[in-house]
Amino acid sequence: MSKPLTIADLKTRARRRVPKMFFDYADSGSWTEGTYRANEEDFSKVKLRQRVLVDMTNRSLATTMAGQDASMPVALAPTGLCGMQHADGEMLAAKAAEEFGVPFTLSTMSICSIEDVASVTSKPFWFQLYVMKDRDFINNLIDRAKAANCSALMLTLDLQILGQRHKDLRNGLSAPPKWTVHHGIQLATKPFWCMDMLRTKRRGFGNIVGHAKNVSDLSSLSSWTAEQFDPQLSWKDVAWIKERWGGKLILKGILDEEDARAAAESGADAIVVSNHGGRQLDGALSSISMLPRIVDAVGDKIEVHLDGGIRSGQDVLKAVALGARGTYIGRPYLYGLGAMGKAGVTTALEIIRKEMDVTMALCGKRDIQTVDRSVIAETRF
Repeated sequence: MSKPLTIADLKTRARRRVPKMFFDYADSGSWTEGTYRANEEDFSKVKLRQRVLVDMTNRSLATTMAGQDASMPVALAPTGLCGMQHADGEMLAAKAAEEFGVPFTLSTMSICSIEDVASVTSKPFWFQLYVMKDRDFINNLIDRAKAANCSALMLTLDLQILGQRHKDLRNGLSAPPKWTVHHGIQLATKPFWCMDMLRTKRRGFGNIVGHAKNVSDLSSLSSWTAEQFDPQLSWKDVAWIKERWGGKLILKGILDEEDARAAAESGADAIVVSNHGGRQLDGALSSISMLPRIVDAVGDKIEVHLDGGIRSGQDVLKAVALGARGTYIGRPYLYGLGAMGKAGVTTALEIIRKEMDVTMALCGKRDIQTVDRSVIAETRF
């Protein structure tokens, strides 16, 4: 097969290789999936100014995100069940990100554990935290992230209650899996995925099983998870987590100016404009449509990042132009991982870097640090 040229090419390959229930888990939104679609579609409404006869040599995409050097304004977003797109998925993705020079964020709901990822990386990575009712477990997670030398903690704010994702319900996705004839057929048609999964011992939730109270195996995980997400999460919890962590803190899930102002006053180091990839509140505005408003509200007080809908380097450039210091890719790297493993993650990053670099040049800029709203021709939402 020819080399993938776009993120869509990687998506097509991943769909062929990954069992449907796991591919759909990564590639779905809640309810009608309206916000999921809007996250992508609204980027096309942002138009760029084409400039000519300017010096396009010696271009640089280098920047920093939350104080960490990045070869371009992109980080790998925290994604649950990453290790079910490809065996040892989080470890492979973290290695690819480290080699590429961009931050990697490990999810609480990962298949590989914090310690697994630390064992294959030489530079600090980031850890994303979900707040559970069991505060002893949360304190232990934070301590494990410290021990692994994680350089930033990302606190997700928008999953106090789980949004309904119809594809997961129809596919019967659960932990542990409830295998049916339909599931067996799915696996039988994905032999390479199956062979890889048979070679690894990492098939559970490595950050939870064996660490949370009364969760010794997958059979006890499902009921624990259903009970543990804390609907009473508040700004007071942000304060104690910040104190307990003591390092860089990023707040993910901001989609409103009022919440952005509260986040800026919380002492956090950065916020992520995000609607959880359209997987929580269906009908919410897209991330890119809210970005300029949030930047105008708090951009002079706190570093602003963006997550959701990015499928190209052009999308990254548009987000930076509208005020984002950095961006996150989740699905694009999962498509690469599912399609080709570690090489696929690298390919996804290469695609985005090339598209961003060429687009920046054609907009008359040589340094990502100088890209601002002056490169935007028209924005309509």
